[in-house]
Amino acid sequence: MQRHDFRTPAAANDLYLLASPVDAQFPICILDNVQYSRKTVIRLQVALLFLFITLSCSTINHIQDDICNCLAALPDTSDYRHVAKHVPIPSGTPQEIDVATILSWPQDPIPLPFDAPRTGRELQLVHVANAFLENASVNQGDCDIHLEISQTADKNAPRVIIETPIDSEYCTSRKTIQSQLKQHGFQLDLQHGGDLPQPLAVDVLGLPFEDFEHGRGGSQVATLWEIHPAMATIK
Repeated sequence: MQRHDFRTPAAANDLYLLASPVDAQFPICILDNVQYSRKTVIRLQVALLFLFITLSCSTINHIQDDICNCLAALPDTSDYRHVAKHVPIPSGTPQEIDVATILSWPQDPIPLPFDAPRTGRELQLVHVANAFLENASVNQGDCDIHLEISQTADKNAPRVIIETPIDSEYCTSRKTIQSQLKQHGFQLDLQHGGDLPQPLAVDVLGLPFEDFEHGRGGSQVATLWEIHPAMATIK
């Protein structure tokens, strides 16, 4: 039998002539395999894209849920009396008050200067032992936790705003109120908040702060006075 050197063009031609009909279909099989391979690649790309979207959504949800790593949408320079609000809560014996007391405090007819420091009542540590939490949300502008409290559990009762800043010393307090609300079936994060289905008894410690009128909360908010900074604990 004649041997062929398949490394030469002539030998390759002889091989083609000797090929059987089955052998002639071999190139078609290769083409089919190439087409299948492309389909596999496409399917793999789709699977990877789906995985990327899933991981991205998971990351976004984690960022939204992480109440201590909020990124403020507005610069500090646009925040009214920013420096005065972002202070630690001092130690010491607080003055015991209630929501009705805060509602009775006189309000300045003209807003304080944009960068006014704390004075007078704003320097007094206060404690509200008995109040009801009506509303909870995260302000996307400055990342403060915005809470609205009332003297009674009536959803139409006058409210006072209390706020817990994004500053690192308040991280534990922020996580605590988020966790406590979750136990009551209420989700608090960058995308969720609002009026609670039922008011919850709450305890508040912090410093008074006089804000200015700029659509700060719901229609039931009845004073410019806030507790800001504040730490709230659901009972």
